[in-house]
Amino acid sequence: MDARNSKPPKLARRLLLSFLRDDLEEEVLGDLEQKFYTTLNKESPLNAKLGYWSQVFQYIRPFAIRKFKLSSNNITMFQSYFKIGWRNLFKQKGYSFINIGGLAAGMAVAMLIGLWIYDELAFNKYHKNYDRIAKVMYRITMNNDIGWSHSMPLPLAPALLEQYKDDFEHVVMSSPASAHIVANGELKFTKSGRFMQADAGKMLTLRMKGGTPDGLHDVHSIMISESLARTMFGDEDPINKILKIDNKADVKVTGVYEDLPKNSEFKDVAFIASWDLYFAMNEWLKGFENAWSSGVVHIFVQIPRDRDMDLVSLKVINTIQERVRPEERVHKFENFLHPMSKWHLYNDFKDGISSGGQIRFVWLFGIIGVFVLSLACINFMNLSTARSERRAREVGVRKAIGSLRGQLIRQFFAESLLVVMIGFVFSLGMVMLALPWFNGISDKEISFPWSSSLFWISCIGFVLVTGIVAGSYPALYLSSFSAVKVLKGTFRAGRFASVPRKALVVLQFTVSITLIVGTVIVYQQIQHAKDRPVGYSREGLIFVNMRTNEIHDHFEVVRNQLISAGAILDIAESNNSIVKKGTNLGGMDWKGKKPGFSDNFDTEWVSPEYGKTLGWQLVAGRDFSRDIASDRNGIIINESAAKYMGMDRPVGEIVRRENQSWTILGVVKDMINGSPYQSTRQAIYFPLGWPGNVVSLKINPEQNIHQALPKIEAVFRAHVPSMPFDYHFADEEYARKFHSEVRVGQLASIFAGLAISISCFGLFGLASFVAEQRGKEIGIRKIAGASGYQVWGMLCKDFVLLVLISCIIAIPLSYYYLNEWLSQYEYRTVMSWWIFPLTVALALSITLLTVSLQAVRAALINPVKSLRSE
Repeated sequence: MDARNSKPPKLARRLLLSFLRDDLEEEVLGDLEQKFYTTLNKESPLNAKLGYWSQVFQYIRPFAIRKFKLSSNNITMFQSYFKIGWRNLFKQKGYSFINIGGLAAGMAVAMLIGLWIYDELAFNKYHKNYDRIAKVMYRITMNNDIGWSHSMPLPLAPALLEQYKDDFEHVVMSSPASAHIVANGELKFTKSGRFMQADAGKMLTLRMKGGTPDGLHDVHSIMISESLARTMFGDEDPINKILKIDNKADVKVTGVYEDLPKNSEFKDVAFIASWDLYFAMNEWLKGFENAWSSGVVHIFVQIPRDRDMDLVSLKVINTIQERVRPEERVHKFENFLHPMSKWHLYNDFKDGISSGGQIRFVWLFGIIGVFVLSLACINFMNLSTARSERRAREVGVRKAIGSLRGQLIRQFFAESLLVVMIGFVFSLGMVMLALPWFNGISDKEISFPWSSSLFWISCIGFVLVTGIVAGSYPALYLSSFSAVKVLKGTFRAGRFASVPRKALVVLQFTVSITLIVGTVIVYQQIQHAKDRPVGYSREGLIFVNMRTNEIHDHFEVVRNQLISAGAILDIAESNNSIVKKGTNLGGMDWKGKKPGFSDNFDTEWVSPEYGKTLGWQLVAGRDFSRDIASDRNGIIINESAAKYMGMDRPVGEIVRRENQSWTILGVVKDMINGSPYQSTRQAIYFPLGWPGNVVSLKINPEQNIHQALPKIEAVFRAHVPSMPFDYHFADEEYARKFHSEVRVGQLASIFAGLAISISCFGLFGLASFVAEQRGKEIGIRKIAGASGYQVWGMLCKDFVLLVLISCIIAIPLSYYYLNEWLSQYEYRTVMSWWIFPLTVALALSITLLTVSLQAVRAALINPVKSLRSE
């Protein structure tokens, strides 16, 4: 916390003002704030704020007493409630430890999940206009199949400005976020950036550290992030300094903006350069200036405050459809605006309609957080009511001397609140310790919002709600005891008094078992997708993103040098890496194609060595060859494409598009380049006739990878001295496709472990109480000849029965909901039957282990000790 920016808490100030008279406000506030700044010069800002709160409460105490008509007796009564609660905590240290420990663990989990959910819900809120910014997209209907895309036609942005100028405050064209070489003399780095139109800075409300947000009007201008500015220029002022992008264009720094947070869609954007420069650097874009059916650009818009996003979205729905060529209108193009507020949480589309996404994890973890906290509250309820006979005499005496039931209820609520407050303090410490580890697992940058009034109000509400929930049943139950029966010694808890406790134990283990089954299924689904054949060999395969043409211009030389050095088996060029999907392309024609059928293929352009480098698997025909000139008009298709085109023997067949024909040379097995959870699409591999964006290399397995990489780097630096050698392993990039599910699995397993631990914590407390309560019974049984094993079985029997009931409830519930979860994946596992008996066995083993610690101890006690008072 920066002491220079510290101020007295606004919430405390407002609380003070609500009690003060007008003539006292200026004097009192001035005095308290002067004390605050005096303390701030000597101690930390946090201590100064805590001292300020303390002084505020001391000052308003007499005012509060008068305002709420509190008597000194009322205050004394409330103080006595907490004193009694405090004494009871120390009187029953074991039960207090279980109660406080369980509540602290449950509250810590709930707090971590709450911070994670807050971060998710705050996604993109860094941008002040986030509720008025949208991405222009379209859905396309072909052969009754509905797809979607966020790559828009180049002429769409000018058309939107011209036709709907009153409905848009900003319309900004942008390149996709991609890696580029940024150089300052000999200093070169590969950084992710975008080329955007001039209004981008204002639309995104970038917080400028230098320059202005509208610094992209000049074609050779660039705005860079604060971290990139430090990387490239150190402590120097970067404004008006020159950088080189992709060794092609010099640009002048016109602005430096604050690094965007991790919960922003633009978090990885290290620079924003002029769109006009991007257009000038990429000659191929000129061929799309009038192409309405080809998506090559991202378009972001901002609507005015007086416009409704849904209404504007409906207005622009036919913008593309009205302008495509007549023969293309067999497809139905429908534009729509996807609001920035939904980019993160609602990023999945089905039939062109937003169908959810990350929001399902927000709900999932929110429910888990409520369940885990509920388990801790159940422990408190169970242990409080289990000790009812011990508190019965206290209740009887209090009622006999005139205490009302309402007073007793308040007392038990006060005790509950005291336990929750202590647990909350411990939970804060647990969260502080766990937060760095939690950030690593969840890929977040969550920090404690110590200075946020909203955070502390939420914490107070959190403590109060938890205290009320945890203390409700004990307060109502204990306060209902009859004073006459208690004092006459005829009070008994009743044969059904333990039923609610048993029901709560069943609920605890039902939740815990469901979480365990869920964790197993998540990991099984991940492993199922990981074991899926990918159609090529990832081992030793690396790829380098190319930003210059030198490798292409010297391809044969580079290839020969690397192979002769023994570093690689082969090298190939392509438009995309194997772990990314290729371009969608339609308009193909082939023998047997049905009239009116709208085709669509994943397409990739590759050099002849591509198949050998990747190790794709031919099932028919042959591979590309540099030695056969006619292969320039040849293509390779995958098995899905052969089925899609209805070809039993596709090799040698002709495929046409517009005025060009290609001959099918071979068929390869389907290769996964998209989501491993989805079925592979029909794909065509065309011969590459220009410099590729990616170079793939297959490292020689006979060489150590640490020996091969320096050799590859030396050759690359010799031919491309202007570009840093940034390589990626194909297996690592492929593993990134599982990151979301792996994170969910890790968090679910942790929460499941905590849930079962909290449940066992409560079970341990109940078992110890039951063993203590039935001590005399155990003594009599042992004198009558019962063995230790029989005593152990007697004490374990009831708990094992409760867990079995939990299993009977949890198994069908988990099967139903997990089956629903799996249905969202096209490629999914089948729930194995062995998961459920394994989970039952695990739950029973944990239960027996927990209860046996107390059961064995009770069985080994000398019966003389438990019966000598009789």
